[in-house]
Amino acid sequence: MKIRHARPGDDTLVLTMFDSAIAWLVSQNRTGQWGTRPFTGDPRRTQQATDWLTGGGMRIAEIDGRPAGCIVVGDALPYVTPATEPELYVQVLVIDQRHAGRSVGRRLLQWAFQEARDRNLGLVRVDCYAGDDGRLVSYYESCGFTRDQPFTVGEWPGMILHHRP
Repeated sequence: MKIRHARPGDDTLVLTMFDSAIAWLVSQNRTGQWGTRPFTGDPRRTQQATDWLTGGGMRIAEIDGRPAGCIVVGDALPYVTPATEPELYVQVLVIDQRHAGRSVGRRLLQWAFQEARDRNLGLVRVDCYAGDDGRLVSYYESCGFTRDQPFTVGEWPGMILHHRP
């Protein structure tokens, strides 16, 4: 697996990764995280992906030259309680479901941990959907994160987690 800097056109690629993840979640009857509609074609989601691309923190994981996942790191999101120290914040982690089960997400998070070390940052944080069966929170814990605090955006339940690389 190779992890590379994002390049022009990857914003569209990331939207299709979200589409595949949403389709999988819908097939599992787990629609609370991102809903049921594809991100592709949604102007707000398109702008969001463009902002991730131009922000400089987007990386793409590839397997055999094919895009398999995406991570975006940067500043904490507006709805998140600010950290009390400098941090690297995982804004986005999404996997193309055609590559499910190949540890793409774990490898991208390991990249983030190394990036934090390279920047001399002692804190990596992420937030995620904490509803339904809590599997996503458990996933991040299995990757080395520890729960910090729950939060809500509207009715959407979330959890902030941290890791000290």
